Amino acid sequence: MNEQLQSPNRSRQGLTAREIEERRHLYGLNELPKVAAVSPLRVLLRQFTNFLVLILIAAAAIAFFLGEKVDTVAILFVVLLNAALGFIQEWRAEKAVEALRNMMSPRARVLREGHEATIDARELVPDDIVIVEAGDSIPADMEILTSVQLFTDESALTGESLPVAKPRTESVGSGSAGLFAGTAVVSGRAEGKVIATGRNTAFGEVASLTGEIGEKQTNLQRQLGILARQLGIAALVVAVAIFIAGVLFQRDTLEMFMTGLSLAVAMVPEGLPAVVTITLALGAAAMVRQKALARRLQAVETLGAASVICTDKTGTLTENKMTATRIWTHDRAYQVTGVGYDPAGRIEYEGQPLRCSDDAHLAALLNCAITCSHARLLHRDNHWQTVGEPTEIALVTLAYKGWADIPDPNDLAEEMPFSSDRKRMSVLTRAGDSPTIYAKGAAEQILAVSSTVQGKDGKLPLVTAERTAILAAEEEMAALGLRVIALASRETGDDSLEERDLTFLGLVGLIDPPRKEVAAAMQGARRAGVRVIMVTGDGPVTARAIAGQLSIPVQTVLRGDEVDVLSPDELQQLLKQDVLFARVKPAHKLRIVKALQALGEIVAMTGDGVNDAPALKQADIGVSMGQRGTDVAKGASDLVLLDDNFATIVRAIGEGRRQFDNIRKFVRYLLSSNAGEVIAILVNIMIGGPLIFAATQILWMNLVTDGVTAVALGLEKRESGQMQDPPRQKSEPVLGTPGLAMILLFGSYTGAASLWIFYTTLPLGTDVARTTAFCAMVVFEKVSVFAFRSLRQPCWQIGWFSNPLLLLALLATFSAQLAAVYWPPLQLLLHTVPLDGGHWLTIAILALPLVVLPELIKSTGWLTKATVPD
Repeated sequence: MNEQLQSPNRSRQGLTAREIEERRHLYGLNELPKVAAVSPLRVLLRQFTNFLVLILIAAAAIAFFLGEKVDTVAILFVVLLNAALGFIQEWRAEKAVEALRNMMSPRARVLREGHEATIDARELVPDDIVIVEAGDSIPADMEILTSVQLFTDESALTGESLPVAKPRTESVGSGSAGLFAGTAVVSGRAEGKVIATGRNTAFGEVASLTGEIGEKQTNLQRQLGILARQLGIAALVVAVAIFIAGVLFQRDTLEMFMTGLSLAVAMVPEGLPAVVTITLALGAAAMVRQKALARRLQAVETLGAASVICTDKTGTLTENKMTATRIWTHDRAYQVTGVGYDPAGRIEYEGQPLRCSDDAHLAALLNCAITCSHARLLHRDNHWQTVGEPTEIALVTLAYKGWADIPDPNDLAEEMPFSSDRKRMSVLTRAGDSPTIYAKGAAEQILAVSSTVQGKDGKLPLVTAERTAILAAEEEMAALGLRVIALASRETGDDSLEERDLTFLGLVGLIDPPRKEVAAAMQGARRAGVRVIMVTGDGPVTARAIAGQLSIPVQTVLRGDEVDVLSPDELQQLLKQDVLFARVKPAHKLRIVKALQALGEIVAMTGDGVNDAPALKQADIGVSMGQRGTDVAKGASDLVLLDDNFATIVRAIGEGRRQFDNIRKFVRYLLSSNAGEVIAILVNIMIGGPLIFAATQILWMNLVTDGVTAVALGLEKRESGQMQDPPRQKSEPVLGTPGLAMILLFGSYTGAASLWIFYTTLPLGTDVARTTAFCAMVVFEKVSVFAFRSLRQPCWQIGWFSNPLLLLALLATFSAQLAAVYWPPLQLLLHTVPLDGGHWLTIAILALPLVVLPELIKSTGWLTKATVPD
């Protein structure tokens, strides 16, 4: 720490031990409302809430009461496997997010019983006197007792990127002058009296607002829930139909009842929940490698469906580092290259680099910029470290780019600090032959104490025309979203610091620049049909300027106070336009997200501050920043960007679309397989033939062979053109009419072909016929997977060998089927007998159309609308 702050009144002794204990008992610990810790049990139980899983549990119960122990064990195994996979991924994500948490400074420097002490920040109580200085996090809401050159960074709370000056005479209740928990001191130092702790702070109020928003259900969960209900209804209809058909054909009533229940169980694709979970888990693991942590398995898939991204500006689209980009003087305008606080850039005039040694006027301006400052730029451990307020750091960095001389701190003789009233800062230094006054601040305030302006040939009187030119240059810079700083100086014959008769040196334009990768990410979002809406706490001019640099279309700019007076219908109408929101508060962000959702949009919200958390939780997909993000923001989000890179969102959108398309593919594939089995069984019962498939054979097909193939199908690469498609509608089903048509076509063929094989081989014995039909159905299901690899392109376009895992899965399942036919232990379990070459040849001939016909149809473009997403 620096030297102890000298207060004007050292009679303040701080609280006594008794007073501390009384206040702690009354107010509790200084802890923000924590995101409710998710217990392992809750994460595990969450895996059993999916309706499809509930159907499987019911199916296991039915199988148990029917005495089918093997079926019961097999179905329960799938349920437990699904739960284990989901638990492992989600619990790992919860622990990873917990490791990212870094909310408040854990220590605080306080004055108690007349002595300074450093304590755990959670031990603070109201009326404690806390000492803070540059670099400290503010541990509680405080009233300022005394301060020197105090500026704080409140971007995590308000979204405002510029530091806020904090005069000593105001309290937290009077607006921007107090100190707020969760913000940080960027320069200066202060003593403050704690007036609110924990959940009673402004920080805590926003966190509490987040907690009022209930748990949300992802779009995929909704669609799979609808699918599960449809399957459940279909299973009941089939069970009733079988029972009625049996009664009409005068079959045994009890036998038909049991058969109907068994067939209903067979209709449910037992492997579907596990395949969905495995696919999402593998996708989530892939996204971690791309610096995005999914806290819920469905998070990335939901982002793929996003139609709107509401994004904060500060630190999300921008570097959160002030950078000088322009210099204006009476005779010249300079451009400045480089961003951030690395002085690797340069100052240019008409494309030529300049240094102080090349331009005396530029040298005077840069000397003022680096001297009238408390900021420092240090090169340590091969990187640049900064001390001070961002605007001053940016000016020092600018001086380094121009190779200005670094002033000696011992030359500083006197200072008149910046204040919100004066809007300027002046210092007196004794460097050189004569003491010199340097000043910087708002243009109007610097002009007020200036009488001349520096020209290329010397000083000129600051007449009306000159003042008009300076103010016009300032207005032009401000219109570009730049923060404009004016600089002036004067040599003085004595050691008095009088702000008068200064020589105006010029203007410097600074901005928090966009992150370099964001522009390309914006283009990717537009190509994908995703709107980007900026929602920021910054001012309209700055926000519009950044939007322009990133090519974000803006038709209307709305301030937060303007949002307050809009009705819900009016806000929704405005959101149909290209709109930008500035000077917004947490409640505004929440209302904007709700309005977009009311329009049927799937909304993604990005952010890193506490002010973003309520909207993050309300949004369909909340995306927080892993490095700068607050604990509350991370806890409210579904996806954490580990690299704080907006471009990662576009990659995640592509991954989400790939996941949904692959889920659509293997859902159709699995249901087509099941449909063939159901049709074969149903027709066989109606014509009164012997059982075509044993119960264990049905489970073998649904769990062992189909499941492995479906998982490999879920790993298909993203198809070309996928990121040029518009976002899918929120109401778009996983199946839809094209999906049902595919299921019916494939199911009818495979069911009919299996029945034909069964009855043509029945004279050789029931076991031979059943085994042949069983093997035929497995082969039909395996080769038909090629038709589902793409719903729009033939395999010869995407590459027959582009998914090697699928080929390995096919090899494994065919090998397993051979074992099922020729290995005695599996023969006993599955009730199979060996087949000869003629049987396999017949199966192969009947399987060929399942590969050839889909390729021909997709190659010629027939039925394209039936094979692309709805």
